[in-house]
Amino acid sequence: MSKPNALHHLAISTANIKAQIEYFTDVLGMELVALYWMHGVKGAWHGFLKLGDTCSVAFVQMDKIKEIEPAWGVSHAGNPGLPSAAGTMQHVAFNVETEAELLAMRDRIRSRGINVFGPLNHGFCKSIYFAGLEGLCLEIATSSEAIDARAWIDPEVVALAGISPDELRRFTAPAPYEGKGGAVAQPPIDPGKPHMRYADQEQYRKLMTTPDEEITRRMSEPTPPVIVPKANKAA
Repeated sequence: MSKPNALHHLAISTANIKAQIEYFTDVLGMELVALYWMHGVKGAWHGFLKLGDTCSVAFVQMDKIKEIEPAWGVSHAGNPGLPSAAGTMQHVAFNVETEAELLAMRDRIRSRGINVFGPLNHGFCKSIYFAGLEGLCLEIATSSEAIDARAWIDPEVVALAGISPDELRRFTAPAPYEGKGGAVAQPPIDPGKPHMRYADQEQYRKLMTTPDEEITRRMSEPTPPVIVPKANKAA
């Protein structure tokens, strides 16, 4: 069945990628696994901090980011209980496997001089909360079992959200979809659908109407910045 099965990476803008790497490696113990010129974006750096073999927190640094002033309650929430603009990241939660690991992470964070509160027991998970650099709201959580939708979908909130019984059935059991081997054609550009923002709309139009094979050929950059001899890759 065609659906995502995990988070591959979460990309966060930064005006100081070195400071973010320092924080995430020292305070949270994540490994820096990639730092390179961001593909297709002139002047941008891309850094990846490992959560798992195929799951990372990524940072993007460009000069223009330094010129953008944060606006609390707009670009940043400030804490996990406050609002930010629709479409922005309100907070991010990282996973650990056990409550013992959660408490060990609380120890680690506090040992670096960072204030943290919790655990709070949310029923399906337990969580601790703390601040990151540049106004990030961070959480670490652990779950002992999968969320039971029968217990955690509140009929009152369903009604307040305007979700009908038929919609709820569809949301809790999405129809399976089998891919067509990549044969589905690009749809026409519909202004009523969501679109990425480009200063040059003609560039966006060309991007979305160029054949897939040509996009892959022109824009792919699979070669890493450092060529590692095969014999040393496992070292």
